Amino acid sequence: MAAGSPKPRPPTGESVPPPHSAGILLYRRLAGETEVLLIHPGGPYWSGKDVGAWMIPKGGVDDGEAARDAAAREFEEETGAPLTAEAVPLCRVRQSGGKIVDVFVAEADFDPAQLRSTEFEMAWPPRSGRLRRFPEADRARWMTLAEARRMMLESQRPMLDALEAKLQSKR
Repeated sequence: MAAGSPKPRPPTGESVPPPHSAGILLYRRLAGETEVLLIHPGGPYWSGKDVGAWMIPKGGVDDGEAARDAAAREFEEETGAPLTAEAVPLCRVRQSGGKIVDVFVAEADFDPAQLRSTEFEMAWPPRSGRLRRFPEADRARWMTLAEARRMMLESQRPMLDALEAKLQSKR
């Protein structure tokens, strides 16, 4: 099934499983402080939003695809760089819309100035019939955990708790 194609619906009476995504929470330690890499989604709906709009690189898990493979693929699609560090399972988060996100964590560096995101196409303005292309991510930024808590989607903030717990257990 092509990426972006709607999945077949189950017959009436059967429950529809929630959408399934996977993503990478990339972190680094700089001057004794942990920072995470977050991206800002591209497109007109997000253009005026900053606080509460940032997220990890993530996307849908295709049928038959392992979540870790999907997370690495989405990281590369949204940043333009392959994931070079080992990604290990971190947590599973249910976002406010019901989507399940399997989160993997990796320690590595990335230069936000090198962001080269894939693009998507949509009619814009709505109902205009004009198709426009937008980057999946228009910015990337390293943030301290405190800053990330303020800037990222509320439904993704539990990922930061899981990272902190993981790093505490290593000490």
